[in-house]
Amino acid sequence: MKTYDITPNDWLKGGLVTLLLFVIFQLGALVGQTSARLYAEHEAVDKIKARISLDLQFLDVGNQTLRTPPNQDTLKAYLNRINTILSEQQTGVWLVSLQSVTANATGQPENARLTQLVLENSEQTVNVQLATKPLYRYLSFSPLALLAALLVSPAFVKVRTSQRRAVKAAALAQPVPIVKITPKLTVNLNEKTLGNGVNDVTVQLQNKPLCFYTALLHYCIENPNAVLLHHKDIPPELTNLASKVFTRLMELGHTKRKRPDFNANLDKTLSEIRAALDEVFAGFSEEKTRYYPPRAQGEGSRSKQHSYALPVLHASDIDIIGE
Repeated sequence: MKTYDITPNDWLKGGLVTLLLFVIFQLGALVGQTSARLYAEHEAVDKIKARISLDLQFLDVGNQTLRTPPNQDTLKAYLNRINTILSEQQTGVWLVSLQSVTANATGQPENARLTQLVLENSEQTVNVQLATKPLYRYLSFSPLALLAALLVSPAFVKVRTSQRRAVKAAALAQPVPIVKITPKLTVNLNEKTLGNGVNDVTVQLQNKPLCFYTALLHYCIENPNAVLLHHKDIPPELTNLASKVFTRLMELGHTKRKRPDFNANLDKTLSEIRAALDEVFAGFSEEKTRYYPPRAQGEGSRSKQHSYALPVLHASDIDIIGE
């Protein structure tokens, strides 16, 4: 069985489309009614002019040259007879006056539109006044306009619904983009932890390795080409940065001890940092490389010449909380 997926919005749109189409069709019907009425009036006026022109030779309309007045009784009877014929034929036209003689006002339309005519013969001119019903009296509701709107509107709604379904189908057919989440080192001084910003894995560090590693991050960002050798003391700038971090830990209430010697047991400090990073970035070995202090390779003097400076980092590569 065929079903239709019609939503409340479709019903609303269908109603609005039907209303709009009805207004358009009704306006067309009103234009047609107006045009037909004006044409009928034009035909009726032409016939009245022709009839009066033929009857003038038998009517006593007076003579301006001889200064004789029109025959009131004869002309009134003539006007009433013509108006009776016009009323029976439902022309909507009324003969108001002929020369200065006015017809009986009974049956004359209200709010009529008056038209002045001048008929001429060889002897004189005759003034005729006609009245026609106002156009709005001929305008009416068109059932055909409503019927046409009801028949046509479903086609528009169906087209719109089909278009929407096509758009939905195309959207469903498109592959859902896979967003790759890149781990990012997060140093939380408030909790003295390292994290990766992706999951809930965090590792807590002691004060000395935490201060040294935080300072090392800043130092390597500011000095991307730095060379830090194991057999030499750490640069004063790096020491100052580590001391500032330690002071911040004191402000946060994590320690009351004396500032540690960051040059002492440097290998142990770096080992603790690497162990924490191994745990934090488990499963993200490629991303871990940028944050990982390189291990010394070889033995003896060769290992001492190895730099533990971090690869090129940018400030946007890390998040430090509580600094």
